[in-house]
Amino acid sequence: MLAADLAQRAEQAGLNASAPPQEKLIEGWLIRLSPGKAKRSRCINALAAGSLPLDDLLARCQAAFAAAGLPLYVRVTPYSQPSDLDQHLAAKGWPAVDAADVMVLAALPANAALPAEQNLQALDAAEYAQLVGHLRGSSEAEISAHAERLAASPVPYCGFALRNGQEQLLACGQFAREGAIVGLFDVFTPPEQRGRGHALRLCRQLLQIAAADGAVEAYLQVGSDNFEAQRVYARLGFVFAYRYHYRSSAMSAA
Repeated sequence: MLAADLAQRAEQAGLNASAPPQEKLIEGWLIRLSPGKAKRSRCINALAAGSLPLDDLLARCQAAFAAAGLPLYVRVTPYSQPSDLDQHLAAKGWPAVDAADVMVLAALPANAALPAEQNLQALDAAEYAQLVGHLRGSSEAEISAHAERLAASPVPYCGFALRNGQEQLLACGQFAREGAIVGLFDVFTPPEQRGRGHALRLCRQLLQIAAADGAVEAYLQVGSDNFEAQRVYARLGFVFAYRYHYRSSAMSAA
């Protein structure tokens, strides 16, 4: 029961932490219309079944996405409504893409110090969006939208860069704490620094900072095929909670 409860808290906290300024409700579906790169900020979250037939509800949402100049994506989770939403979308020929695993941590790890030659640098929303955006090859428009979402988030973000004594970037990441639960987001290690334990040390430091502010449990979202990152998070004690994916008419054969 505890694991199920924590999974639901993680889903709710993740929704709150990823809220962009551009969002509204349509018949119980939460639609997000940020022009950023992250699909979680430009998708439908089907929170309630609503009273409209599914095709009518999708048509209303499609009009909103078209007006925003964005393709329509539906984020499908174990909590999506109606409960057979995924089957309906699959029957329409909408393929499933970008599966991600939500992992949770019921107790934060013990304190551990960084090596003497490494240090954490705090970054504001704009600085962090620029740093991780350039590392990922995001466009300037996507970086700007990311910075806007971070700055306007109802759940405050704290971004950090882990550097060595020569100021080389070893890893970067941020967390969003809402009460006793904290989410890790946008953790990235430059390709030339991978395999050296930097992401593990960074995430441990982020969780320790959040714990000092009152966090006692954590969650994160990671690509279902990103096995290397999953191994890092498992070493911190994170376990699989549930999987979600997206479906979109823009990806269909039609």
